[in-house]
Amino acid sequence: MGIKAGKIWGKTELIHANGVLEFHRIEYKKNVACSKHKHDYKWNGFFIESGEMMVRVWQQGSQQGLIDETILKAGDFTRVKPGLYHEFIGLEDGVAFELYWAEFSHDDITRESQGHAVNEDVSAIDKTYENE
Repeated sequence: MGIKAGKIWGKTELIHANGVLEFHRIEYKKNVACSKHKHDYKWNGFFIESGEMMVRVWQQGSQQGLIDETILKAGDFTRVKPGLYHEFIGLEDGVAFELYWAEFSHDDITRESQGHAVNEDVSAIDKTYENE
């Protein structure tokens, strides 16, 4: 299929990547963790095909050092927001699909002006769009 790489925790295989998504198949081992890491801009998702995995997420800004722990079994999915340190640990040997994606904000517009008529001959403007 794609590019395969061995890791201390198992194996990863890149299935597909483009400008906004990466899709990997991973085989993970029991009692082994990946590195504690974060992604500045990418979400990180895990879908479990077989086995059991725990995903730990260190909550940013927590004075108490809160760590969320999610246990995933076959058919379960979780995601980690950009900017949060996280790791996964195999609780049983298994297979998962790991996804990375970026999200854009639907409200990412900054207006310097409002829509307006530019021709004095325009006799009617639909008031519905006046604040556009």
